Amino acid sequence: MPRTPLPEWAPHQAVWIGFPSHPELWQDDLDQARDEVVAFARAVHAEGRGEQVLLVAADAEAAAAARALVPFAEVLVQPFGDIWLRDTAPIVDGDGRARDFQFNGWGGKYDLPGDEDIGARLARARGLVVLPCDWVLEGGAIDGDGTGLVVTTEQCLLNPNRNPALTKEVVERRLAADLGYTRVLWLGDGLLNDHTDGHVDNLARFVGPNRLALPVGAENDPNWRVYQDAAARARAAGVEVVEIPSPGRVLRDEEVVPASYMNFYVGNAAVVVPVYGTPQDGAGVAAIRALFPDREVMGLRADAILTGGGSFHCISQQIPA
Repeated sequence: MPRTPLPEWAPHQAVWIGFPSHPELWQDDLDQARDEVVAFARAVHAEGRGEQVLLVAADAEAAAAARALVPFAEVLVQPFGDIWLRDTAPIVDGDGRARDFQFNGWGGKYDLPGDEDIGARLARARGLVVLPCDWVLEGGAIDGDGTGLVVTTEQCLLNPNRNPALTKEVVERRLAADLGYTRVLWLGDGLLNDHTDGHVDNLARFVGPNRLALPVGAENDPNWRVYQDAAARARAAGVEVVEIPSPGRVLRDEEVVPASYMNFYVGNAAVVVPVYGTPQDGAGVAAIRALFPDREVMGLRADAILTGGGSFHCISQQIPA
């Protein structure tokens, strides 16, 4: 059985971060999205106290912009469809081996050239050993605590648009065989209007061994039943639940968007929490700050990145030390 991936709070040597590269995808949000990615990269780098930042740009124009905005980062030019490297980059263990899973555009929703093999290309460029895995799995669909326990959602991993022939039992065996996860906590649905079909990194995150952070619905929160169900399942499985305030109902163009503080990134020096200008932002960041007393915890706006469907965790993938 392979070595279980280290938890996100274990030391990193570097992090890949996707840099918005396609004006036709981002349109009027391109410049703001780039500014938000730059702020995230600065926070993670922490003036050299954090980790090496590897900005991934899809073409020469984007790479030039990235180098001008983030002079401390190493900029890599690798064609990709979009910046969601949590899902398309490989999952790397502490021994320098990169598990490269198949990717099908989140169940066939977004077929963007380059996304299908960006993981293997990034791994090889880093000198990592690439281990292909012959089933569809996105990094944002799972989160592990470092002990062999992993959390996911039935909405995503059992969705017929990913691996229609795989039962729950087979998925569990594959998680064990390919990633060393020996215990699976199955939650139900993810957030409303999440085009990833309920990625768990927008819903629930491990913050310690057998310790799971979950949102608590604010007034008029469209996901309050989802949060309640997830907490009940976790507690029934013997997992400690830490409650984090939710952003509540966040609208863009009169439509509910999957805004979540759970899409935070845990770096060597900093924990970066996406915020959205809601009254709950301060309480959400404070609750996460209490969980990571050894790191600087900060909230950064992620409004433009969210127009693409995700946030800071979605655009990054760490390389363990």
